[in-house]
Amino acid sequence: MMFKFKLALPFIVIIPLLLAGCTGGNQEQAAAAAVQSYWQAMVERDLNKVVASSCAAWEAQARTEFNSFSAVTLKLDNVKCQAAGQTAGNTAQVTCSGAIIANYGAEDLTIDIADRTYRVVNEGGDWRMCGYQ
Repeated sequence: MMFKFKLALPFIVIIPLLLAGCTGGNQEQAAAAAVQSYWQAMVERDLNKVVASSCAAWEAQARTEFNSFSAVTLKLDNVKCQAAGQTAGNTAQVTCSGAIIANYGAEDLTIDIADRTYRVVNEGGDWRMCGYQ
């Protein structure tokens, strides 16, 4: 009986460590996906999704940002987001590459979203965009 336990011991120790490592990566991916979802909802002109992608503290600013784009047509240009380091508890930093193209009729304005570091928080089990620097 002791022999079987000694054989199983490495698996008992290694498997939880592997699962913990996978969870961290998933958390970072989910944090990055929150920022992409926020911008995608903005481009799709879906206020409900913009608000749902935002943390409670950012909701008013998200509405203001949404309204500021009301007179333009938006599209995402090669936007990709990734966690900037590991998540720390319920907060994460996310950076993105790419741009938002805002069309004002005959003119396009390119908004480089790589100029910002996004703050993301986990509220109620979901990662939500919560501002940027």
